[in-house]
Amino acid sequence: MVVEDTIKATSAEDLSNSIANQNPRGRGGEEDEELEEGEIVGDDDLDSSNLTAALVHQPHPLEHSWTFWFDNPSAKSKQATWGASMRPIYTFSTVEEFWSVYNNIHHPSKLALRADLYCFKHKIEPKWEDPVCASGGKWTVNFSRGKSDNGWLYTLLAMIGEQFDCGDEICGAVVNVRSGQDKISIWTKNASNEAAQASIGKQWKEFLDYNESIGFIFHDDAKKFDRHAKNKYMV
Repeated sequence: MVVEDTIKATSAEDLSNSIANQNPRGRGGEEDEELEEGEIVGDDDLDSSNLTAALVHQPHPLEHSWTFWFDNPSAKSKQATWGASMRPIYTFSTVEEFWSVYNNIHHPSKLALRADLYCFKHKIEPKWEDPVCASGGKWTVNFSRGKSDNGWLYTLLAMIGEQFDCGDEICGAVVNVRSGQDKISIWTKNASNEAAQASIGKQWKEFLDYNESIGFIFHDDAKKFDRHAKNKYMV
């Protein structure tokens, strides 16, 4: 179960700050306060320090395990089947593991054109054919090319931190790097559940502080009409 004090937040800024407290890069560079001349460290101080150290090194488990996937743009043209070039990168189940992976992979602005980076619940493949995704759909937010880094991070933090009221409906998220724009999408399970989809879309916009309208497309429509598929819901 998620440690609520570690993850719980209600806005994009709070989301970043809450899990960032466990980010190894976020803790570096701070020096311990120096003792004043003649000051003696008491037993209470030592016990407190030991307790703090123990808490810092104790893993903070997430409610679900998640897997990063990557679709290599250089391999796509060599594959006859869509998704054949997609590969899992790493599965994480704690806050600390998330930051270890996130801090050591390229962010969207550094990815090559046509690259796709996914983060899905463990054992759910980011494909329309996956049984969990088959009856679902996706919300999509567009960003100018190279400007989606913060949106991607806030989306990840909201998902793994269980910030969505209908989080059980979420399969995962993907960032698509394309010429002229980046696209971030959240995939969900049951496209026909309009109330749940609307809840996810509205909360996602709040977490991203995104003011423009966003649309939801059924996977079935995307398979039939490709780029010409129309939005079924808007928020």
